Amino acid sequence: MTDVTGATVLEMQPTGHGEVVRQLNAAARHFAWAWVVTISALILGAIVMPWGLVIWAAAMPICWWMFLRDAAKRRVVLFYDVNDDAAAWYESVLGAWEWFTGAQNLWRITASGDVQSLYQHKTNAGASALVRRVAASAALTGPTHLATNVAVPSLNVGKSSLYFLPDRVLIREGKDYVDLTYRHLSVHADRRQFIESPGATPRDSVKVGETWQYVNKKGGPDRRFANNPLLPIMMYSNLYLSNHLGLSWQIQCSRPDAAPVVGQVLNRMPLAEMSR
Repeated sequence: MTDVTGATVLEMQPTGHGEVVRQLNAAARHFAWAWVVTISALILGAIVMPWGLVIWAAAMPICWWMFLRDAAKRRVVLFYDVNDDAAAWYESVLGAWEWFTGAQNLWRITASGDVQSLYQHKTNAGASALVRRVAASAALTGPTHLATNVAVPSLNVGKSSLYFLPDRVLIREGKDYVDLTYRHLSVHADRRQFIESPGATPRDSVKVGETWQYVNKKGGPDRRFANNPLLPIMMYSNLYLSNHLGLSWQIQCSRPDAAPVVGQVLNRMPLAEMSR
């Protein structure tokens, strides 16, 4: 199995313009002193009672100001004025994103490898390749550290996310951000059969066949195995997002037509820059 998640955020260089990435990284790392001061004041006041009432009264406006300050420090405000072709394109992205947000299952493929021997082929349901995947989700909300006037299509996997802004893609890993402009983004989509595990299958997918966990040379069941479950073959769609700087996201969707629709819309991105 080979890792297919590409470079980390720290290994990538931002290609967007402006101070957005620097400000987002600063906001993500801002330490919230308000809670420290509030808890300290509460403890100190409780220790020196009845003078603690004076301490609490004096600390109250200070703590309130610090909470407001922390909230401002932890958010970057980004206002977009999107119009003409750019506005129409971004509206189409928001509309197409419903194919992902409405899907029953999304996954990110994190590793893949070709089946290289007859034994591997026979013990892996006759598959030609194997993948490792983790659950993903799609939404129309941006990162917590960004305040903006537009809905933001996003893909989220654990502590990693992609955010599709009108003029750039934001990549987040934990508290680290980097960005890239759409001209540096390569988008490809397709539909592929996938051999699922036993159990319930996604309701929005299409079952195209069946196979056994252990197969013989001709593809039939290997009768040497008493426990040889029948596995469903499903038709899924895949979205590939990459660039020459190391970005590599492979998203698998249970809806067979979802990724091609999203990929087609993303590939129609206008070349003109959008104002902020």
